[in-house]
Amino acid sequence: MTRVFDEDLSARFATRTIHAGQRPDPTTGAIMPPIYQTSTFVQDALGVNKGYEYARGTNPTRQALERNVAALEGGRHGFAFSSGMGCLDSLMKLFKAGDHIVCGENVYGGTFRLFDRILRHFGLAFTFVDTRDPQRIEEAITASTVALLVETPTNPLMRITDLAAAGDIARRRGILLIVDNTFATPAFQRPLEFGAHVVYHSSTKYLNGHSDMVGGIAVVLEDSLAEQIQFIANAAGAVPGPMDAWLTLRGTKTLALRMKAHDANGRRVAEWLANRWGAERVIYPGLPTHPQHELAKRQMSGFGGMISVETGSKERAATILGRTRVYALAESLGGVESLISHPASMTHASVPPERRAEMGITDGLIRLSTGVEDVDDLIADLEQAFAGL
Repeated sequence: MTRVFDEDLSARFATRTIHAGQRPDPTTGAIMPPIYQTSTFVQDALGVNKGYEYARGTNPTRQALERNVAALEGGRHGFAFSSGMGCLDSLMKLFKAGDHIVCGENVYGGTFRLFDRILRHFGLAFTFVDTRDPQRIEEAITASTVALLVETPTNPLMRITDLAAAGDIARRRGILLIVDNTFATPAFQRPLEFGAHVVYHSSTKYLNGHSDMVGGIAVVLEDSLAEQIQFIANAAGAVPGPMDAWLTLRGTKTLALRMKAHDANGRRVAEWLANRWGAERVIYPGLPTHPQHELAKRQMSGFGGMISVETGSKERAATILGRTRVYALAESLGGVESLISHPASMTHASVPPERRAEMGITDGLIRLSTGVEDVDDLIADLEQAFAGL
């Protein structure tokens, strides 16, 4: 009896997180995919092998993860990478000098740094626009545009791109739609259903969920696109080791459970912050006061645990960041533990100050990654951190 859900999308999401893409070990029957800690594979004869030759190209542990996440996103092909940035850099190798990419202006600072400080020197051109407005996307597309890259919700301003509108533009203009789905995860949003061609993640974050590895992953539907990405992954070699792949696969098994907890805690914390600090200062798509709340409800089934708060000054932000005890001051997000950070000096420090100011990433902005602790402890921690401010 086969116990695989690689392409059977009739299985519900929580079932797919646990079973999709995974096969019991044929030798022992082990229910957990083994960690194939090997660099090469013995061949049966010249030109004859068991599907594996050299671990940079394929590895059974990595393949199990790739099949699993592809099934969760509703795709057909998954490709794991050594980091989220390694994933994005590899995807950009689909293009050539002279190609133009339209990109959301409020993306992760590392994305902007890669595009502006490195890839421009290789002849790629980038235009950064506010992708909340489909008309701005249309106006930015030129004859040399090959792709539209969006992040939704964005980091750290929680802006929402209308994925259906973006997918329609990509179809009409004959370009690729690439979506960073790190914040929402396939538990709450599946961009391929809205016309995206590529969905990618920093799997360091929610997919792994335990802050114990670094990785990235991309998912596609089209076979021809998958062939190109597989060639790039093998040729450029930004692939993860089997242990990191196994850790992420262990994490995806609890993704459905964890995202429900992140979402429940995120809503409670956001409501408390809105009441305590003022709704206009709290940025969370799950709040009715968020300007794109209705759009978020249409294309997302949950809002997660990411919340940004405008404190008004760097001094206030520093006070809060120095007081929290359950929320740990650290970069990254999406782990079971709650984290708090200062985007202007941490995740978006590589973005020029004038660009940060234009977008609204002020020195007073703080970002919370709300974990799965008891929500009353999280609120009590924030209560004492905000006291007197």
